Amino acid sequence: MPVHIARPSTTLAAHKVTTGEIADDIRTHHPDHPRLGAILRVLGNCGVQTRYFTQPLNSPTINGTAPIEERAPKAFADALVLAESAARSALRGHGLEPGDITGLITAHSTGWSVPNLDVHLVDRLGLRPTVRRIALTTGACVGGATALVRAIEQALLHPGSRVLVVAAEVPSSVYNHTDTAIEHMIYKALFGDSAAATIVSSDPLGPGLTIEGPDGLFEYALPGSLRYYAGRIDSHGFHFDSTKAAMGGAKTVMPAVLGWLDGRAVTVPVIHPGSRPIIQDTAAALGLADDDAQHSLDTLWEEGNLGGVSVLRVLERTHDKPPTAGEKALIVAYGPGFSVSAVHATWTA
Repeated sequence: MPVHIARPSTTLAAHKVTTGEIADDIRTHHPDHPRLGAILRVLGNCGVQTRYFTQPLNSPTINGTAPIEERAPKAFADALVLAESAARSALRGHGLEPGDITGLITAHSTGWSVPNLDVHLVDRLGLRPTVRRIALTTGACVGGATALVRAIEQALLHPGSRVLVVAAEVPSSVYNHTDTAIEHMIYKALFGDSAAATIVSSDPLGPGLTIEGPDGLFEYALPGSLRYYAGRIDSHGFHFDSTKAAMGGAKTVMPAVLGWLDGRAVTVPVIHPGSRPIIQDTAAALGLADDDAQHSLDTLWEEGNLGGVSVLRVLERTHDKPPTAGEKALIVAYGPGFSVSAVHATWTA
């Protein structure tokens, strides 16, 4: 039984922040940093021109000294607002009512709340109390792709399903001036806040992607990669750490992805815009040029790395210039330590 992924709807955060403004902020807070010149050069070449934050750059919970007990609830509250907006937009865009939804998969890792997005959205959207729920709370950048995998599995198991997938991330919550390593400075410029939602269903809701069965789904955790990317919490707030090995993670895991594909074609790449090298390394491994991954590069340039929201945003951009019916798409995203979730699908007009 085929399963369909509808066009996603994205909600960007309210405050547009340029890379130049972030560079000025780093100069102000770290004027004596021994590698300041190198940091500013890397920021200028990181592939991001603008991104959107839920709070102004100069707010206490972003570049100020607000403690974790202020940062965490603020980040979750902001994520919830974005998530509700994106979810309502997806429902409205596909002519659905809350009562039509049979399942809910959420992805959120840049705040802290129990209950998480799933239970909050059941209440806010007026979903059925019996809706099948999964809350993914540690997936980070891979979260949106993993949410799609779980939603497709649910739709395959329960014919007639209409599963609402919602990813919401506020990576500005890890913008923290107690972090002074060069990779932390890069993350200040790399991340943006947003939410996106889509519907995974047994029946098509317009043009989109069709998955024929479970062999179109793939997950992989790179052995020995626990420290590649990792979150950390202390009294100052949330932090996101990485190692040098993480920079080549996409190249390292793509042989496993290609082994799963087993020669199946990919002409429509929906690549997580984690960074420009991640996009380029993935496209090259698939035998594609940078231009083939333009939607990912444009997302990175205009909105930054949106964490788990990213692949949904890239898929939404793909709908703006739709492929030819029958073309083969690959949704692929990477997350901590170095993990992969992927979906191979066919474009249906």
